[in-house]
Amino acid sequence: MDSIYQAVAELEKNGESGALCTIISTRGSTPRHSGSKLLVYPDGQFIGTVGGGEVEARVLQEAIESMKDGRPRLLKYEMVDPKEGDPGVCGGQLEVFVEPIVSKATVLVIGGGHVGKALAHLARWLGFRVVVSDDRVEFCTPEENPDADEFLPMKMSEIPEKFRITPQTYIVLTTRGMGVDVEGLPALLDSPAAYIGVIGSRRRWSMTRSELEKMGIPEEKIARVVSPIGLELNAETPEEIAVSIMAEIIMLRNGGDGKQMKMD
Repeated sequence: MDSIYQAVAELEKNGESGALCTIISTRGSTPRHSGSKLLVYPDGQFIGTVGGGEVEARVLQEAIESMKDGRPRLLKYEMVDPKEGDPGVCGGQLEVFVEPIVSKATVLVIGGGHVGKALAHLARWLGFRVVVSDDRVEFCTPEENPDADEFLPMKMSEIPEKFRITPQTYIVLTTRGMGVDVEGLPALLDSPAAYIGVIGSRRRWSMTRSELEKMGIPEEKIARVVSPIGLELNAETPEEIAVSIMAEIIMLRNGGDGKQMKMD
């Protein structure tokens, strides 16, 4: 049990994800007692046990899903008749609480120019972890972007090899041109990022999309991209554009609809 608590502490210390599964009640004959724990990692590896067999396989799957959506689960299992879908024949009942441990939401800003700098500042103020990347080293420094927690001075295509993108990562491309996007986007489309947004006009995105299609990128991958980005605020300055982008990210993260809240 101590090793599980230590592992949970390590996850939180390193900003990584997991799911802690605890048997909170039992009745009758069950493979494990109340308080038994299982810690599941995003790749399916785990430590501890809630009983093994089919019931544990189901809990593992639910734990992985909880890491994806960030929602806890209360699982109830009858262990009487496998023909009825039960995960065992012990004769008892048990309840398992699945608690996701999700990494801190991160905004990955690709492009450290005026808008990228304003976006990093606002995202940091809003409580996100901020990572800035640019293939121009001079735009990817603490002096140029003092609000970033981490810097990735490299080509966009190299980012997935150097930085762990998670379902809590929001990627925003505030790049200097379409050519940079076309070259770098394919490497990001297989990532589990919650959001991939590309700055620019509708025409710029239409041309970018066309180039990606010519490269053979499947439509379902291209469809992950949000462009143009942000909520319609008629934003003009870098700071206003940053507000528009972060408003969209918060809306999507919290399940909002972006409508005015005033009453008619």
